Amino acid sequence: MSARGTRLSHDTSIPMTLRQGDILLVAVPGIPDGARQQPRTGRIVLAEGEATGHAHAIHEPDARTFVHAGVRYLLTRSRAQLVHEEHAPIDVPPGRWRVVQQREYEPAAGHYQSWRPVLD
Repeated sequence: MSARGTRLSHDTSIPMTLRQGDILLVAVPGIPDGARQQPRTGRIVLAEGEATGHAHAIHEPDARTFVHAGVRYLLTRSRAQLVHEEHAPIDVPPGRWRVVQQREYEPAAGHYQSWRPVLD
């Protein structure tokens, strides 16, 4: 297992995770029924940097993304690579993945506080 892929033990009930910067992929047993497949033209962008325009992206033509209840999923039918201009590429094995974008707490003036996505 690469240093970027983590399995905490040999217990298969603990899902495999892959991280590249602020993107975390968590292996899931399946994509929920009723998930909507997202249209695809070119690469799949999992996150795009606000300041740089760099993107965490999958180029493999047989990969697909789905959304269910506000959660994004990635289906890879063959080995794929997650690429980004500022990170080493990560091999993504065939499977089903929940896509998680890291968030950070941002205290706000007054009584409102918020969480926002971390953007490269």
